[in-house]
Amino acid sequence: MPQHLTTTDPDFAARFEHLLSMKREDAPDVDAAVAAIIADVRERGDAAVIELTSKFDRLELTPETLAFSRAEIEAAVALVTPEDRAALELAAERIRAYHARQMPEDASWTDAAGATLGWRWTPVSAAGLYVPGGKAAYPSSVLMNAIPAKVAGVERLVVVCPTPGGVVNPLVILACEIAGVDEIYRIGGAQAVAALAYGTDTIRPVDKITGPGNAFVAAAKRRVFGKVGIDMIAGPSEILVIADRDNDPEWLALDLLSQAEHDEVAQSILVTDDAGFAAEVTAAVERLIPTLERAEIAGASWRDYGAVIVTKDLAEAAALSNRVAPEHLELCVADPEALAGEITHAGAIFLGAWTPEAIGDYIGGPNHVLPTARSARFSSGLSVLDFVKRTTMAKMTPAALAAIGPSAERLAQAESLQAHGLSVRARLDRLNEM
Repeated sequence: MPQHLTTTDPDFAARFEHLLSMKREDAPDVDAAVAAIIADVRERGDAAVIELTSKFDRLELTPETLAFSRAEIEAAVALVTPEDRAALELAAERIRAYHARQMPEDASWTDAAGATLGWRWTPVSAAGLYVPGGKAAYPSSVLMNAIPAKVAGVERLVVVCPTPGGVVNPLVILACEIAGVDEIYRIGGAQAVAALAYGTDTIRPVDKITGPGNAFVAAAKRRVFGKVGIDMIAGPSEILVIADRDNDPEWLALDLLSQAEHDEVAQSILVTDDAGFAAEVTAAVERLIPTLERAEIAGASWRDYGAVIVTKDLAEAAALSNRVAPEHLELCVADPEALAGEITHAGAIFLGAWTPEAIGDYIGGPNHVLPTARSARFSSGLSVLDFVKRTTMAKMTPAALAAIGPSAERLAQAESLQAHGLSVRARLDRLNEM
């Protein structure tokens, strides 16, 4: 059974702290194994990637078959139904339009001293996108990662996606085509991350790696950070729903289960100011779990990590949500915009009962790659900004250097950096001679 908490209970504070501190990833210590895999790929390149793919994915490859050929891509795409293609294309159109609005602008101005200052934005040259394969193959993840990169202007976009036993998901391949991916490799795991970061004879390295994966992928991304950029270290999915009594209990039960069915360590939390309604939603969840195809997974998630919290009012609900800093936050209340004004920490907010989180996973427009495990307190979801970098610009005129240079020289002397000060002094002396 999920945890049931009421804020007026004497032990609420302790139980809520326990909820916040629950370790939801039951993964073995994989770091040492990942370190060995990365070292092997750095040393032996293609040979290591091929051996590890055979071992973990039961797939025999050669350097020539690491990537999907044009013929293979076209054959896979041809298997997609017109209805599925239309859905992917609509999703891509909406995601592209949303992310196009995120593009930052260059700036330049002349300040009071006469110095010209500013910045400009330029894309990374190459990005590698990790897309889960096998049991968890997500064409939506392709769109959410690749489209912002293309909008940002990334020249080379590479996807790695494992195909255990050689099983290919045609929708993933079509999503790559729609999003403008340049290269698709049928590899996964830590070895794919290492290949993207350090390169092999066949796979050229990239500048940034994004996308979700299992514990081995997360550990590999953590280890290659610094050699390349990464988006985030993603944990299990989570949703928090704040609801008043004027909602359909079954709708909210399905919203909670939409995250519970991801995996056994996903977390679904209901926060409401009505104890009777909390009981109705809980009953609906229990009734619906057996009807799901992934009933075993959803049931384990709800049993082990689910929570139902009854608060005094919605303001208290918002305060508790801010402490959770959920990946997904639904505000199913009479005035969701007003309550959203009280939310300071959330990866994505879904306003009103007619905005299920599942819309955000596929077709809403905003990105579904979001901070988990309370990291929404200090980070944001994937965006165009993850694929561009800002370069600052400065230009001094002789008059501007004369105005501010002496202070730079003095600060350099204070830090005992003689050459710094002399590089400014040499120019100031020239000015004095003119």
